[in-house]
Amino acid sequence: MCVSGCMDIVAGNLGRRNFMAAGLSGAAISLSSCSSLGTSERVGNKEPEPASFSSFREIFDLTHTYSSRFTHWSGGTAKVELEKLSSTAAGDGWNVTRWTLDEHAGTHIDSPFHRNPAGLKAAEIPVRDLVQPLAVIDIRQKAEKNPDAELTLEDLQAWEAAHGSLPERCCVAMLSGWDSRVEKPGFINFDDKGVRHFPGFHIEAASFLLEERKVLSMGVDTASFDHGPTTDFPVHTAWLGAGRWGIENLANLASLPPKGATLVCGAPKIEGATGGHSRVLALV
Repeated sequence: MCVSGCMDIVAGNLGRRNFMAAGLSGAAISLSSCSSLGTSERVGNKEPEPASFSSFREIFDLTHTYSSRFTHWSGGTAKVELEKLSSTAAGDGWNVTRWTLDEHAGTHIDSPFHRNPAGLKAAEIPVRDLVQPLAVIDIRQKAEKNPDAELTLEDLQAWEAAHGSLPERCCVAMLSGWDSRVEKPGFINFDDKGVRHFPGFHIEAASFLLEERKVLSMGVDTASFDHGPTTDFPVHTAWLGAGRWGIENLANLASLPPKGATLVCGAPKIEGATGGHSRVLALV
């Protein structure tokens, strides 16, 4: 999802309880964070310890094929142009194309800079943070009944009751089943007034992950961390404003266990990029 920055709503959404206690100076520290978990997670100049991972038996591709058929958040389809620079069919020795792509369409990463002018750009995210434990929160049942369903604090609490506390430095991914709608009008799901209808995270769930758990990233199988009807994007504002990042338009989350998989995000390392198409894998 692509939306211009709007820092005047950060204070209202970035860690509501802690923000009021810490005041504006605390918010400024969070917004200017150089680390995915911020300076508060460091001890002196020591970087936080990376998560440890077990061996794996299977590899799942969580990435949709990116093409001009992919439904764009703003309506219509994504811009994907491959300009042919040389072709073996034309007698050249090589097949070479030049890409023109929408940065925030398809399975892609949102860097903190996408919403936070002091945040890290895509190429600046530490490589150790691109491999994480993965927690999959299944909200398919309520998303089937309500296209505006949100992953709530109660959903997180129910997951932890069943599987234990969320792993430190993990990715929390919302499984809504929406990936089956990709390349269909029902993916963004505009109504006759132009309002979008698809699932996303509730701001209370995002605030809990920011304030009570050491979570590095979030993922969704929809086009936005915020659910479709939003007009102020509180989850984007809080999450990216706190120096975290995330992945939108994930595929195949239903193939994974709720706990135990490892996320590998092949984020683009392009200077200045605010995000971009990524090859995302899960190791189980």
